[in-house]
Amino acid sequence: MDAAPEANVTVTMREQGMVESKVFSIYQHFNDLPRRAQTVMMEIASDKHAEYLTNGLKWLPASFCVLDANRPWLCYWILHSLALLGESFDDNLEHDVVAFLSQCQDPHGGYGGGPGQMPHLATTYASVNSLITLGGRSALSSIDRDRLYAFLQRMKDPGGSFRMHEKGEIDVRACYTAISVASILNILDHELVQNVGDYIMSCQTYEGGIAGEPGSEAHGGYTFCGLATMILINEVHRLDLPALINWVVFRQGVEGGFQGRTNKLVDGCYSFWQGGIFPLIQRLLQIIEKQLGMMSNGSSKRNLNLPEEICQMDSSHIGLKSLQDVPDVANLSDIGFEFVKRSVNIGPLFHNFALQQYIILCSQIMDGGFRDKPGKSRDFYHTCYCLSGLSVCQYISLKDADSLRTAQEVLGPYSNLLEPIHPLYNVVLDRYYNVQEFFSQL
Repeated sequence: MDAAPEANVTVTMREQGMVESKVFSIYQHFNDLPRRAQTVMMEIASDKHAEYLTNGLKWLPASFCVLDANRPWLCYWILHSLALLGESFDDNLEHDVVAFLSQCQDPHGGYGGGPGQMPHLATTYASVNSLITLGGRSALSSIDRDRLYAFLQRMKDPGGSFRMHEKGEIDVRACYTAISVASILNILDHELVQNVGDYIMSCQTYEGGIAGEPGSEAHGGYTFCGLATMILINEVHRLDLPALINWVVFRQGVEGGFQGRTNKLVDGCYSFWQGGIFPLIQRLLQIIEKQLGMMSNGSSKRNLNLPEEICQMDSSHIGLKSLQDVPDVANLSDIGFEFVKRSVNIGPLFHNFALQQYIILCSQIMDGGFRDKPGKSRDFYHTCYCLSGLSVCQYISLKDADSLRTAQEVLGPYSNLLEPIHPLYNVVLDRYYNVQEFFSQL
């Protein structure tokens, strides 16, 4: 087929072609190398990454002043990345981070982006996950759960959703950060949950993905946030899950990585925001099969065990939102624990080895850190979510959390194996168990 006339080439098409050229040149160079050199290229440079991350906790250049309202996020991105690499934290580091985040904790609840800044749901999520990642008694006991719960109540909008901060915007991100924090700290109740599901339902688009707010475009980050929230509030059966799967499987591009929206460029951060959707979906098999059965009016389309079947799903649905087979959960905060223990009976619904190849060869900086795509610079944000996506890939075929040491899918040397995460909260799994035990005793 002849190439499209230059006049018909859009900016997006031109940028896509440039990215493909850079990525495929890297892959071609890799394929032309001797086997020993390929092995070296496929290694995760853990020591260099740890050095880059640790230095970021100690000192940042003046250019980071633009992130002054995101300092808890910097803590989370760095600490979570180090935890994924299996790095431990010494007492001095824990003391310094706890002291700093305590200064960010508002007297009336929640955490701001820095000392003296107004509390915000996003930085509250980052602060809580940072303290959970540290995991020590001083870190966990520094969280004022009573005042944090009061803050969440103040952010609850009468319509059911949440605001990011006082008089701030309402979106799916706000719902996720509020519900995630309440769930993992064992303070989630039906008052916080009320009508949240209605708002997220209104954000699922005709494409199948979830937008940030009603009427907007489906987006990978918001789709993860919306799906995870609906699981945590025990209303995931209300979403059109076949349509959601149909949307997300097509977000993996020819490069092996994921794009965040339709017709956008690949980006390493979506290794988690899109890739992290799949371990959630795989634990919802029974609900998905029931929805498929309703769509096909009792036809034989019942066994969801091959990825190609997902791509053939009929999105013309009637009455999916009324599915009533809902697990009876007495304590909403137990959902995260029950979910990670749930059996998974199907393999990956995406090409997990292709994603690992993209992350390691195209996003990894061998001197430390990860980037969006070739040609971009490294940063702590992409380092965090590229490593989180790698962890998802490595453990995607596990049947449940109890089989962690028996079935990893690691591209490259076994030394590449990272720590497993809890897919709903994106914290290292053993830190999740630790915080559950700590707060269950209070």
